Amino acid sequence: MRSRLLETDWNEEWKALQAKRRGPDDPSFWDARARHFRPRETHPYAQAFLELTGIRAGETVLDMGCGAGSLAIPLAHAGHRVIAVDFSPRMLAVLDETARECGLFDRIDPVQLAWDDDWRLAGIEPKSVDVALASRSIATADLKAALGKLTAAARRRCAITLIAGASPRYDEHIMDAIGASVTRSGDYVYAFNILIGMGLTPEVRYIASPRRDTFDSLEDGVADFSRMLEDGNEDRIDELRAYIAQHMVENPHVGEPGSKGRPQGAYMLDHIRMVRWAHLSWDARSATPGHPSRR
Repeated sequence: MRSRLLETDWNEEWKALQAKRRGPDDPSFWDARARHFRPRETHPYAQAFLELTGIRAGETVLDMGCGAGSLAIPLAHAGHRVIAVDFSPRMLAVLDETARECGLFDRIDPVQLAWDDDWRLAGIEPKSVDVALASRSIATADLKAALGKLTAAARRRCAITLIAGASPRYDEHIMDAIGASVTRSGDYVYAFNILIGMGLTPEVRYIASPRRDTFDSLEDGVADFSRMLEDGNEDRIDELRAYIAQHMVENPHVGEPGSKGRPQGAYMLDHIRMVRWAHLSWDARSATPGHPSRR
């Protein structure tokens, strides 16, 4: 007797989930924000991602959804050749500027490409890199096709991160405190089960990524955090304002660059927001072209 777990079409379940969500941001959204994402130093999240992935010396890497280079820059510093792919031309321009400033332009090949585009037309051939990565960047309705493209591109290893709890735009501590509802979808579960269905054996580990939101006034904080009150929590705005007023403290690092390069605001909350990511990695060499799930 077959298990319902094995009979479930997890890609169709993923598509149904995406249909209920706000659509992914388009390239123009990220173009407008690209200058804030210039990497100044290797972020603890990026360091943890690279350590868990286990990239070997001299390996070539595909960084899908590279943004402004939070992974591509440290990878190039370590001597790797990186094919850095993103659908935002401004993100790629910022990455190129940083690479040239650091003397790394000859190690990073920028490619403008989206998940749903034809990768081969863009020069991403099967088994063209040793390792294929997608860090917090999977934005597609067809998750199985995306995972298949990553696997096909890699000769040895693949690694991705997906959210392991609520959306990273939520501060679950605040939401619980003001009695607002939060949907904890666990996106990585869909990827894990799709990979199992593809005949692969993904490993799952977790990265806890601290975030500290700063703002210049109570009303600025309310305006920023009100993004969390979409999807049926709009009536909690007064509770949100009261919470921020009670828990805002002076920021000792005011004016210094934050994690995304922006000057930090005058205030912050008295707790650190934690976002939990699931790091999934698998051996691309175990992919079998003839497996029924790949037909």
